[in-house]
Amino acid sequence: MKGKIKRGEYFDSVTLMLVAKQINGIEGIADAAVVMNTEENRSILKSSGLLISDFDDAKASDLLICLKAENDEVAEKAMLQVDEVLEKVRHSIRDTEDFLPKSQETALGTMPDANLALISIAGKYATNEAMKALKKGLHVMIFSDNVPIEDEIRLKKYAWGKNLLVMGPDCGTAIINGIPLAFANVVNRGNIGIVAASGTGLQEISSIISNNGAGISQAIGTGGRDVKKEVGGIMFFAALEALNRDENTEIIVLVSKPPAPEVLKKILEKIKNITKPVIAIFLGADEKLFEGSKAISAKTLEEAAFIAVSLAQKKDKNSFQNIIVKRQKRIREIALNEVNTKTKEQKYLRGLFCGGTLCEEAQIIFKDLIGDVYSNMSSREKFQLKDSWESYRNTVIDMGGDEFTVGRPHPMIDYSLRNRRILKEAEDPEVAVILFDVVLGYGSNMEPAKELVPVIKKANSISPTGQISFVCSITGTEHDPQNRNDVEKSLKKAGVHVMESNAAACELSGLIIKMLSDEISKKEDPHGNK
Repeated sequence: MKGKIKRGEYFDSVTLMLVAKQINGIEGIADAAVVMNTEENRSILKSSGLLISDFDDAKASDLLICLKAENDEVAEKAMLQVDEVLEKVRHSIRDTEDFLPKSQETALGTMPDANLALISIAGKYATNEAMKALKKGLHVMIFSDNVPIEDEIRLKKYAWGKNLLVMGPDCGTAIINGIPLAFANVVNRGNIGIVAASGTGLQEISSIISNNGAGISQAIGTGGRDVKKEVGGIMFFAALEALNRDENTEIIVLVSKPPAPEVLKKILEKIKNITKPVIAIFLGADEKLFEGSKAISAKTLEEAAFIAVSLAQKKDKNSFQNIIVKRQKRIREIALNEVNTKTKEQKYLRGLFCGGTLCEEAQIIFKDLIGDVYSNMSSREKFQLKDSWESYRNTVIDMGGDEFTVGRPHPMIDYSLRNRRILKEAEDPEVAVILFDVVLGYGSNMEPAKELVPVIKKANSISPTGQISFVCSITGTEHDPQNRNDVEKSLKKAGVHVMESNAAACELSGLIIKMLSDEISKKEDPHGNK
């Protein structure tokens, strides 16, 4: 392990993630982190075993570099490369011919009609810049994380009083007036508005809507903490009211992990005053809570999207059911074929997700099909993995968890860590299914198939059985920079079962495991006795 402190040197998180990606790709480097010395980053470094004593006297303005290498020689060379890359970044910023405003005032001088500021700086500085923008009458999207919740509440209360929106902190996705912001997809314009306290949830729903012939008016992200008890859903309500006033929005979709009970109650009360149809998908929430509400509840992200499309096309809200019935028949046929290829040892599923909400949805779908699964993001302590780096029985992993992203790009950008995990899971003779998501759009990996196809081929070659079922969903559209259709063709050619949605991919994966489990039960007791 080798560490280095670069005194008083600040780089934005995106730059540092890209540097870390490059360093992690060096042969002989087992792990690497390049982060600013914030309390949050120190905590993550500690949990990842990368917080070394060399960093004890580091100051808040310092840059920390830690390398875990197979030997000192590799570490020394990699450390030199870090310095070279950072120096190139610094020079590229200085030498660019593009005009890069150094302040909001300068930026507004060049764009006086701008009414939204996107903030992506260290969390400790984001609050001041956000408040400065609000006082100038700008809506704000805060991509930055590690913003104190007290600051989030203060910003959102101020914005509420000024009839402005604060999307975030830690807001990764929005589509405003047809413009994708941060991690977002290129979707059709239309009459469906979305309010989301979930980035990949917003991406999945908006992409499915677009792929099925409808479109998005506005998609407003709020940041995941907005629906927590402490914040109270301030921006969720503000966004809902904004869409209710928007003449281009005719249908509204709400998406989130389960809000705090008191916040959910307020949301359902607020919906009573909304004049437009509202579809709500609060993943894992008790359906009984929607009884007597005007909200149309959905069980999956896909179902929420389908209902919205049906209403947008002036059809009955259940008109999509025939699509589901046909697909279920096809899924069963695929599952039967896959089960027939498995050995008697193969019985477990491993899900490796870039999207946290997609991982959450997988756990909910699997609970009905195969029971609770283990995860690093389980809401139940019994099924929380003891070690996120080691799967146990049926496991689904959110690769965007802090333990995997310290000093690294998000797995939607950098596939290297998940690729390694795919190969590791493939070596387990008990693994029958490897499920994964591919999230397209701006900001995401530009060549997903190019990175995944060789890994899938290698996984099959090192598997003790050579009979692993690979299943995936693709969140995105054919208009995305990566082109969904092209990615799908490449993955299918490599033998992957590419499904229309995360829900469909989970259904197929779960059914294969259920059928394998039923087969084992029959062999153990051919008479079906319990």
